[in-house]
Amino acid sequence: MQLPKDAQLLRILIGESDKAGHVPLFEALVLKAREMQLAGATVLRGPMGYGHSSRLHSAKILDLSSDLPVVVEIVESDDNIRAFLAEVEPMLGSALVTLEKVQVLVYGPPGNNG
Repeated sequence: MQLPKDAQLLRILIGESDKAGHVPLFEALVLKAREMQLAGATVLRGPMGYGHSSRLHSAKILDLSSDLPVVVEIVESDDNIRAFLAEVEPMLGSALVTLEKVQVLVYGPPGNNG
């Protein structure tokens, strides 16, 4: 699969305990991205954070939050990102979703780039 040099970075910030039905939301998002044949998706788990509620979520031993911050990142063409967002928007609830322009410098095996 090829990625355009000028692409979009989609970031979806959610909580680890957020669900899409009975499945963790981050898992549902990655599976939908794969189903739609997007270039790839990465889930990052944060040791600490807070969102619109200002409730602190932390991995400290004494705090043991079961709702650590999670970021799902996807780099893709603008059209594919927007199609993906249209599909997953009903799942997102109180997620923070950002989109920014990026330049793809390397993707895939050597010699596979623009």
